[in-house]
Amino acid sequence: MNAEILNKGTTHPDPGIRSYRVRWVGQVRMTSPDAEAALFSLKSFAAAAIAYYTALRIGFSQPVWAITTVFIVSQPLAGQVLSKAFFRMLGTVLGASAAVILVPAFVNEPVALSFVLALWLGLCVYVSLVDHTPRSYVFLLAGYTAGIIGFPSVLTPGDIFNTAVLRVQEIGIGIITAALVHGAIFPRTVTKRLQQQIVATVSGIEQASRRALAGSRDATLDAERRRLASSNIIEQLAYHLAFDTARLVPQTRAIRALQDQVSWLLPLSGSVEDRIAECRAQAGGLPSEVAALIRRVESWFAESISGPARDQTAQELVAEAERIEETFGAQVRWGWRDALLASLLARLAELVLAHRVLRDLQDNILSGGVRGLSLEAARLVGSACGRSLHRDHELAMRSALGAAVSICAVCAFWIATAWPSGAGAALLVGIACALFASSPQPGAGIRRFYAGFAIGVAVAALYGFVVFPRVTDFVMLAGVIAPFLLLAGSLLARPSLAQSALGALLGFINTVGFASTYQSSFQNFINGAIGAIAALGAGVIIVDMFQAIGAEPAFARLFRAGFRDIAERAVGGAHDTRRWINRMLDRMALIATRSGPSGAHPALPPYDALVGLRVGYLAGELRGFSSSLSEGGERDAIDEVLKGLSAHYRSIEPARGAPVGEAVLHAIDRAMAAFLVDSRPERRRRGAILLTGLRRSLFPSAEAFTGAPA
Repeated sequence: MNAEILNKGTTHPDPGIRSYRVRWVGQVRMTSPDAEAALFSLKSFAAAAIAYYTALRIGFSQPVWAITTVFIVSQPLAGQVLSKAFFRMLGTVLGASAAVILVPAFVNEPVALSFVLALWLGLCVYVSLVDHTPRSYVFLLAGYTAGIIGFPSVLTPGDIFNTAVLRVQEIGIGIITAALVHGAIFPRTVTKRLQQQIVATVSGIEQASRRALAGSRDATLDAERRRLASSNIIEQLAYHLAFDTARLVPQTRAIRALQDQVSWLLPLSGSVEDRIAECRAQAGGLPSEVAALIRRVESWFAESISGPARDQTAQELVAEAERIEETFGAQVRWGWRDALLASLLARLAELVLAHRVLRDLQDNILSGGVRGLSLEAARLVGSACGRSLHRDHELAMRSALGAAVSICAVCAFWIATAWPSGAGAALLVGIACALFASSPQPGAGIRRFYAGFAIGVAVAALYGFVVFPRVTDFVMLAGVIAPFLLLAGSLLARPSLAQSALGALLGFINTVGFASTYQSSFQNFINGAIGAIAALGAGVIIVDMFQAIGAEPAFARLFRAGFRDIAERAVGGAHDTRRWINRMLDRMALIATRSGPSGAHPALPPYDALVGLRVGYLAGELRGFSSSLSEGGERDAIDEVLKGLSAHYRSIEPARGAPVGEAVLHAIDRAMAAFLVDSRPERRRRGAILLTGLRRSLFPSAEAFTGAPA
């Protein structure tokens, strides 16, 4: 995003709004990723140093957990740090409570206790993956915090309560320190980042809609729509708004309403593009007045005005579309071209109104609620609801079992060999499995963590036996560890390197020997380091075994869930259209995450998820329209279409790529024939628009409708 995009359409005729927006635009200065990473690293190091010093002054025996917590909690945005700190504190208390309950119950059974702690982690991983929102961090923390406290107490269960209290206090110091430093020193607010993302998203949506008016069926435009639909950045940022430090924080309902509008606009612009192209392909092409209206809408998208002037133009465009439709809508009978024109004009009017509301919501969010809402936007905000997410219980169970079995394997080796560092290895495997459970490929994430951990251990050996013996006070200690922690902290702020950087930080911090006094034991260091690396390696292998379902089955599961939802819509299920669309888009985001940065993957089934979104939406609308009709031929024709559609989507297998059968096309044509001769204009219009949309979505290459099949 650049300054030109940010300034486009960001002023208002209202002087009060203009003054606020100018200040806002002035604040949105895009800094380079290197500068952001450097600032994040400096703040994280400062928080770690303060946490370590505080833990030492209080006299904690394991101040290393305060430092570790700082780097696990730290996020580039202040609101993210505060929310993650809050969730981590809840998870820490829950995990400590579980450890205090479980350890005494299995006081003389170390094997049983290890097994129960592994099951607890598996349960927490499962719950976190079913609820894949930022609040799922509570359960991850509860899982591996119980391990941090419980595994060192397997052989000394009598000290469990004191150990739990100390760990909670040490971790609490790290949480509070990270929250204060990131929230008070040059805070990077979630609100500003969210506003930047909203401006970029709205600009991208408007550009996609404007390009759709060319009717060129551009494959690049389809890819851009899918990219916009699969992006969940706004959703992820919005979760942290309650903890943000900005002066004016947008309403969560307004953001949800904007997301709902974006969800509707993407398939809508695709429908408009298809109707324009199909009308031009028919004999006679587009009527001149319709072509003129399309040019006016395109000019409206290109205008940078906002506020009342933009709204007035939108109303004029919608009125013009309705007037044109009335000129041919009074005909006694319609043909295929008439149905296409009715569908085009209806969708074009909806597109203009939807963009008007979208810009209204954007202005309200960017002004922090200073700018009022139109009636349509206010109604949308009032009815906005929470997001409906895709839940894959089988995949969550696989990840949970992988984590539990990994810990059981390490604990079995530890107990069988009386390995002195077994507890540390077990809790380290638990942390790694929990942190990367939500990754599309947890095994790959743990492998990157593993490589970073090995590097961190190597650096810890250099510091522990060459540098630290020459350190005499805390200031000198902070100075000598600064280069490595600052470098690793800057890499932690870069998504592509974050997993390896976190591994390097944890490998260094947990093996270098951060304690109240310097302790040098090469034998203990080597034993602990080799054991931890071996345990992580075992964890990688076991997790890969449980996650080895392949890319193709993973994609097939997501598509099959979408097909099932489309079939439900066709038979009257999934009544809440917004929640249904949100769930479908969440699957698109999961598909995009698994397919990689390019958005293409050889295992992806040959289906367009946006087309499926349109089909499901139209099926639900047709079902509702059918229920409003009295018994008769038209209702029976629609029911035949929907039954065939539901049967197809229930039986389809993504890997086979079977097209919709000709029987569904014939059923649609029979229903079309019934509605096009209906003497009631409104019923004819509604039926023709819905059936035309369904026909074009399912059978884009079919010949033009000529009448009911024999």
